[in-house]
Amino acid sequence: MATTEPSGVAAPAAGAVFLNRFRRNVPGRIGAVLILLLIGVAFAAPLIAPQGFDAQDLSKMRHAPSADHWFGTDRYGRDVFDRVIWGSRIALRVALIVVAIQLAVGVSLGLLAGYFGGWVDRIISGLVDLVWAFPPLVLALGLIAALGPGLENVIIAIAITSWAPFARVTRAKTMSLRQRDYVEAGIAIGERQGAILLRYILPGVVAPNLVLATLTVPAAILTTSALSFLGLGAQPPSPDWRAIRNDGRDSMRDAWWISVFPGLALVATVAAFNFVGDALRDALDPREDS
Repeated sequence: MATTEPSGVAAPAAGAVFLNRFRRNVPGRIGAVLILLLIGVAFAAPLIAPQGFDAQDLSKMRHAPSADHWFGTDRYGRDVFDRVIWGSRIALRVALIVVAIQLAVGVSLGLLAGYFGGWVDRIISGLVDLVWAFPPLVLALGLIAALGPGLENVIIAIAITSWAPFARVTRAKTMSLRQRDYVEAGIAIGERQGAILLRYILPGVVAPNLVLATLTVPAAILTTSALSFLGLGAQPPSPDWRAIRNDGRDSMRDAWWISVFPGLALVATVAAFNFVGDALRDALDPREDS
């Protein structure tokens, strides 16, 4: 007989079992620590670097790392460590806003397509195919050309062009859950469709979308960095990590630290979210029980 309780859809990886699986994944634990560190640094930036990210001292241009300036200074005498710390806020902001929009759009459309089927499914699936017909970066460039450069517009463009995977994953999971006994029982007793979607279907699509969201963050951060490299993202003197690296690309031999330290921060952040995403996927996989 099919599962009769809504909670059963996540039972294989619930509670202590899920936590034990996640703890056994060393890269996942490392990634979780790095993400927590990123969040802590982003919130504590005014305390860690109280002088801000744009304080200039032209007498200290391109100074090498030292006790006074841990990551050295750039061509304007700005402390690279301070700029990297404040740049963590931009990375976290991009991650949170992009994923929030992707989830809101993708999950909503996926639920509707998978539950109602028919012409609703055909329209939404056609829209998903249309979005996927273009490379996300190319589509984002087109939107930014219309909206104008700036970090806010970049975030909107990335989110609008990358929600399709969430819709497809949610649609497939919803179509599966739609056949469960508890959903059919809810329909039979006359529960409203909105209540069925929220109470019975939505909890079952959380797990795969959580994994997808974690794995999508690195792509969002890297796409933002690519657009910043083209001058379309965060504008000077914003401490975006890619923008800081751009400032030092012409002086890699004499002032390597300007590009290296923000690059390391970017790599660590992308790796952390990938590690956690892989660990979540493994921990939520029922086949791990075997």
